Amino acid sequence: MIAFDLRCSGGHVFEAWFGSSAGYEEQRAGGLIACPVCADGDVVKAVMAPNIGAKGNAADMPPPAAIKAAMAAIASAQAEALKTSEWVGVAFADKARAMHAGDEATAPIHGQATRAEAKALVEEGVPVAPLIVPVVPPDQRN
Repeated sequence: MIAFDLRCSGGHVFEAWFGSSAGYEEQRAGGLIACPVCADGDVVKAVMAPNIGAKGNAADMPPPAAIKAAMAAIASAQAEALKTSEWVGVAFADKARAMHAGDEATAPIHGQATRAEAKALVEEGVPVAPLIVPVVPPDQRN
């Protein structure tokens, strides 16, 4: 069996299965193929994405279980680090900036910042970094 993406003159694209490429040609010539959307019989093969196998170096990739274990270890380490960090929510950019300027005592904090706020902090030389694993704000936990 072979699958082809077909397109009618109305622009509808659909998939159909045939015993062979010759089988498709025979059915098309006999007027046996029609669009399932508009019943148009003027159907041609549509451009299909090729089915390309995995890269030769795919065997070098770590197995999914190893990736899951690594992500679990990262999440655990981050959760442990956040135990000694204060959640400051949307005030993160202002607090980080004040701490950097010496206006507030330095202590580990984490919170939320927009992309623009984070970019501005980096441009100002404030040492910040995104958390690797997303954090649910304390007031939004179940």
